[in-house]
Amino acid sequence: MNLSNQRRTAAKLMKAGVNRVQFNKDRISDAAEAITREDIRSLIRNGVITLKPEKSTSRSRAKSRLAEKRKGRHKGYGKRKARGKARLGGKEAWIKKVRALRDELSKLKQEKKLHEGEYRKLYRQIKGNLYHSRRHLLESLERARK
Repeated sequence: MNLSNQRRTAAKLMKAGVNRVQFNKDRISDAAEAITREDIRSLIRNGVITLKPEKSTSRSRAKSRLAEKRKGRHKGYGKRKARGKARLGGKEAWIKKVRALRDELSKLKQEKKLHEGEYRKLYRQIKGNLYHSRRHLLESLERARK
C-alpha cells in the first residue's frame, strides 16, 4: 500500500518534513482511502495521522565537557588558539601580578620581617616591574640578607 501522496500532503498541511509524518497502524486503511486535502485534514484531527517529535542535538556531552573544563581539564597548550594576551589581557595580567606582590610585601611587613625603609624600597621596585613573581621577590630578599 503506497501512502506517499498522503504522506506528502499531510506534511504540507502540518508544515513538517515528510519523514516526520506517522500513520496509525490500526487505521492505515482509512489513510489509504484519503484522496483530498480535506480527507487528510480530518484524519489529522482524528489522530490517524500524527507527527514524530523533532530530534535535536543532545547537550549531554557538551555539559560533561564543560564540567571537566571547570576542573581544569582540556585547557592545555594544544587547545589554545588565541594569543596569551587575548586570553588574559596585558593590563589584567599586570594587575594580578602587582596585587599578589604587594600582598606578599604587606604580609612580610606585618610579620616584622621588613622595616619601613625596606618596605618602601621594595614597593617602588614592584611598581617598577623588577619582580616577576612572589618567589622572585622572596629569593631576592634572601640574597640581599646574605
